[in-house]
Amino acid sequence: MTLQAKLQSKLASAFQSLGLELPEGFSPEISISADIRHGDYQANSAMALAKRMRMNPRELATQVVDALAAQGVDELATTEIAGPGFINFRILTSAWSEKVKNLLGDERHGVPMTDAPETIVVDFSSPNVAKPMHVGHIRSTIIGDSLSRISRFLGHNVITDNHIGDWGTQFGMVIYGWKNLIDQAALEAAPLQELLRIYRAVNLLYKSDPAIAEICKNELVKLQSGDEENKAIWQQCVDVSKLGLNAIYDRLDISFDHWLGESYYNDKLAPLTEALKASGEAKLSDGALCVFSGDELEVKKDPFKKNEDGEWIDLPMIVRKEDGGFNYATTDLAAFHYRVEEDAAKRIIIVTDLGQKM
Repeated sequence: MTLQAKLQSKLASAFQSLGLELPEGFSPEISISADIRHGDYQANSAMALAKRMRMNPRELATQVVDALAAQGVDELATTEIAGPGFINFRILTSAWSEKVKNLLGDERHGVPMTDAPETIVVDFSSPNVAKPMHVGHIRSTIIGDSLSRISRFLGHNVITDNHIGDWGTQFGMVIYGWKNLIDQAALEAAPLQELLRIYRAVNLLYKSDPAIAEICKNELVKLQSGDEENKAIWQQCVDVSKLGLNAIYDRLDISFDHWLGESYYNDKLAPLTEALKASGEAKLSDGALCVFSGDELEVKKDPFKKNEDGEWIDLPMIVRKEDGGFNYATTDLAAFHYRVEEDAAKRIIIVTDLGQKM
């Protein structure tokens, strides 16, 4: 038990011992002092209760301090009444010493195990294949790993997932670059940098040359249709990207239980959207299948404008585009479904950069 918790317990017992008819919901609180010159902890409970019961707050504080003495608070802290009825506590040196001694002899350092362990999925880092991590991914990586370690230390069953971006439009460009621009020596020496180089080079060609743009689109269609050559190139991109990423994770002493990227859920998207449609959770709107967050007419307005009440207006979440294609929202829903059904997660924590706040 923390020193603050011990004081809290003694304060509650002190109030009970006064024989007052305490108001419903009243709970005396101990807080850390705003100014350590006045003590380590403080309580304004006597002032709050005196006001409600029309008593003199300083007289009530005096009664509370006397009751605290009867509860043995003098073995833990000195007490002082300040101002109109604040009660200040200054922890004794002997109490601090005993607390530190106990912590040093406890491998858990005084942190109790949870009484209600849960299965928690923590989704973090999540870089894109064929691209190096940027600072947003590093933030997510450090924060996500910290949350995972803390949750495990508390006794929860934690499943970590690196939900990498390993599917989508950019792979048409990457595959074209792999076939036409790849430098094998550079790929072996610095895989992420070489993949980024060819992606950037093809991206410029994609924007300037309609013929190459069409080829890239066809390469993506071939990949999504199961073309063996393109699937093999895609798999090599994923593998060499993982090598580059793991070099970073190894330095940070970070590992994952799963690397279930976007591609893992590809065959689960159509059944999921059909289930959403059948349940009524998703509805057709201008040919697209959408989940609406409010009134259907309202959510189709500009999300960067406010309604008559001054509230920002939401957009619907599109889970299947008009052309039948899927998007990130669909993949995210499939990942949620997997984690709830297969991992039996009671809590899912997704650590993202501020740029993903929408």
